[in-house]
Amino acid sequence: MTQLALVIDLNVCVGCSACVTSCKEWNTSSEGGGGMVDKNPYGKDPTGTFFNRVQTFEVGEYPNVETVHFPKSCLHCEDPPCVPVCPTEASYKRKEDGIVLVDYDKCIGCKYCSWACPYGAREIDEKQKVMKKCTLCVDRIYDTSLREDRRKPACVLACPTSARLFGDVHDPMSEVSVAINERGGYQLMPEWGTRPSNHYLPRRKMKSQVTEESLNRIDNPLKKEEQRAPVSSDLPSLDDFLF
Repeated sequence: MTQLALVIDLNVCVGCSACVTSCKEWNTSSEGGGGMVDKNPYGKDPTGTFFNRVQTFEVGEYPNVETVHFPKSCLHCEDPPCVPVCPTEASYKRKEDGIVLVDYDKCIGCKYCSWACPYGAREIDEKQKVMKKCTLCVDRIYDTSLREDRRKPACVLACPTSARLFGDVHDPMSEVSVAINERGGYQLMPEWGTRPSNHYLPRRKMKSQVTEESLNRIDNPLKKEEQRAPVSSDLPSLDDFLF
């Protein structure tokens, strides 16, 4: 069975939130998102619905600390706990591509699915009173009016560092599967037994050798100035003409 998913490379994610804003823009203006209220997303009591968020935190102890940017959205689990708890069957998993969706016409906003989700990936739309989540831009990836290379989730297309990959994780030859196998991709909290489809590529420690020669720029402007003939102090200066 096909299982579409995202693979996120934590090694190159810079926390720019381009994925967040592009997701917001696309799903607010498209039919798939149905509009997402966003009145006060950053205040003391934030309001607003987001399909994708980037969590930023520090790891380590001073002075050996580093910043980690961790994007998170619905993981489209292969065994999603949000589906069986829904009393109206509004939450469901598609057989053809494994995407987990919410039928807004059936949703009553009881929040059972958000309580069942161990990843906190579902949010209530306070305006429409329904639960919403990442759809993998299902209305975009199957839009034949778009070029084939544009049939990807908005967040994937917007990422400036190509930290987000999209494809079938069940296809061993797909770009996402190859990245998972070669880079040690992992699932988030596998102990819950939900089998998340989205994977993360771990950060890698990289050491660079910097030599003294590499610090000397050939085009250093200071060196070019040193090559100029010295200016005689006897010549008139601008001060002589102004004062």
